Amino acid sequence: MNGWIHFNTGASAMIPLILGLFAVCFGLVSMVVKEWLFLSDTLVALLFGVTVGPAGMGAVDPASWIDVPSVTLELTRLIIAIQVMAAGITLPKKYLTKELVSLLMLLGPVMAWMWLTSAVIIMLVFRLGFVESLLIASCVAPTDPVLANSIVRGKFAEAKVPQHVRNIISAESGANDGLGYPYLYLALYLLKFSTATEALTRWFVVVVLWEVTMSVVLGAAIGWAARKLLQFARKQGWIDHDSFLSFAISLTLLTLGLVSLVGSDDILACFVAGNTLTWDDWFREETKEAHFQDVLDTLFNFTFFIYLGTIIPWNELASGVDTLTTGRLVVSAVLILLFRRLPVVLAVTRLTPAIETFRESLFAGWFGPIGVGAVFYAMVAFNELQDTMLADLRAKQFLLPIVYSLVTASVIVHGITIPLYHIAAAVPNATSAMSEYLSRTPSLPSARLFRFSPRSPVEVGGLRLPANASGLPNHAVSIGIRQHAHHLADDIVPSSCPPDPVHTPLQASGRQDKGLPSYGSLETDGR
Repeated sequence: MNGWIHFNTGASAMIPLILGLFAVCFGLVSMVVKEWLFLSDTLVALLFGVTVGPAGMGAVDPASWIDVPSVTLELTRLIIAIQVMAAGITLPKKYLTKELVSLLMLLGPVMAWMWLTSAVIIMLVFRLGFVESLLIASCVAPTDPVLANSIVRGKFAEAKVPQHVRNIISAESGANDGLGYPYLYLALYLLKFSTATEALTRWFVVVVLWEVTMSVVLGAAIGWAARKLLQFARKQGWIDHDSFLSFAISLTLLTLGLVSLVGSDDILACFVAGNTLTWDDWFREETKEAHFQDVLDTLFNFTFFIYLGTIIPWNELASGVDTLTTGRLVVSAVLILLFRRLPVVLAVTRLTPAIETFRESLFAGWFGPIGVGAVFYAMVAFNELQDTMLADLRAKQFLLPIVYSLVTASVIVHGITIPLYHIAAAVPNATSAMSEYLSRTPSLPSARLFRFSPRSPVEVGGLRLPANASGLPNHAVSIGIRQHAHHLADDIVPSSCPPDPVHTPLQASGRQDKGLPSYGSLETDGR
């Protein structure tokens, strides 16, 4: 029998085992985690990935199976494309034109502030050059549509966050993830070319005109054509229900391939195509009650954040080489989470019609998470930095550790913000209830008021009464106990709190005592 049976510990067995184990176990308690504890499912998935990865149990190590940068780039690209397509579809009718001023404000000055502020913090903390810091900061400038989606959905969002705030957060996260390319390639071209004029000229022609502008045109054309064809097929009865529901996923793949084929910004094109598909609200209304895409999003998100937890080289994040230390990573994460977005969103509240109050601005400013989009742009930058012209840059050593640490910090901090909010909101209520309870409680300790001991007389406020074998007062004297306790409570309770009428169980039911034994609890107003 020796050698007949072989255990498979390779990727073909471990990947479905780990993903299936998490999906099944988390699914059984998902309501408790998300709707009772208000924890982010992405946070739980990331922690699970760390636990089973090389830094934890060592059950899986993707680096031994695959080329991590290449697989991560394509996986993040696919997940972001699906999420920005979904973000575009969920927006109301003609939303991009109705809230154009708000979007221009968030995608212009706010995003530029996020980029520059992050770059300054990285430069000061890690002592890097400013342009190299701009390169790393461009990865974390966009807000993440995956994490933003978990913020704008669920019981907390529906109860606490107005619909217009959820819409603007979704629209911003969908659009600015595609607008990360101009910031990234501006820094790359400034590093690669000898003169600023050559870098800016190439950046404007290649990135701004071709990649960004062309992607908007292509995305709008694809979305418009898809909407017309889908409406025609639906009217003719050519498309079945399942294909109709999965149409958005199919359109995402088509847009990704077509726009990538011409070398344009495929992420931005997917968002524009999604919003154009539902421009008249027809597709959104038709699929509003379907949860097919939600299920697919959940599986993709689980997969990525478990994968992320297994590929982050935790032992290399703070290698101590140069200025890359644990302390500096922590300081940079704290400063960037505090100053990257919140101050500028608060500052432009009155210039952003979609954000009406200070509280809404505070919420939108705080929830600008760093996630899958940051990893995607980090992998794009990592591939570009393999160019021999950029071989001597210190940014190559700092790029992935800084981005990984910021993503981890954002997932943790934004994942526990809502539970902390509930705890903070509950403390004043609990304190008030306790104060009210204590103000209504007699000062005489209950141990002195009611004392019971087996087979011994019962003492009630100094009155000793006989007890039965169980240590409880006999029924013959139970009414007397209550009457005595009532008179005693008159002396204890302040005059401002008059005692309630005392009722025995028999009196409450309107029946006379028939001699049946009764060991009802003693009732006084001194509760």
